[in-house]
Amino acid sequence: MKTDLTAQTLQLSKTLGTLLAKAGERVTFAESCTGGSLAQAVTEIPGSSGWFDLGLVTYSNAMKQSLLGVSKGLLERHGAVSESVVVAMARGALAASGATLAAATSGIAGPDGGTDQKPVGTVCFAWGAAGDLRSSTQLFSGDRGEVRVQATNYALRVLLDYLQQKHRSTTV
Repeated sequence: MKTDLTAQTLQLSKTLGTLLAKAGERVTFAESCTGGSLAQAVTEIPGSSGWFDLGLVTYSNAMKQSLLGVSKGLLERHGAVSESVVVAMARGALAASGATLAAATSGIAGPDGGTDQKPVGTVCFAWGAAGDLRSSTQLFSGDRGEVRVQATNYALRVLLDYLQQKHRSTTV
């Protein structure tokens, strides 16, 4: 099953790269629970240097603050696994890069760390362009690796959908 997901990840990355190159856009990632898998997935695609700008893995709250500009108050109020934090992470990645689009992830891949409010498998996402960032929270099942693969694929999929919608609406 993981092999199929890996093939899916590479296909999503390839499709995203094709659209980014065609649109003249660049992407950046701010990752926590996915641990760099978004950056790894897109850099598997030849020519990704033409559309991939920067990937930051900010696993600790201190690095979310210092590298991405996420406020300590926001982290204290909502926790690292929250839509408000991933939106701030995406903003920070856009500010740190020359990219036009960003995606950010933060979650609880397990096997520990879950709570009743945020069980293992909870992952928050943000994606989009500056001034138009969207967010969602998903609950994935499986072991740590499976949660991370699902989160990576979800992030690539929503970014791809966003890019398709953005360029469809500008060409109509």
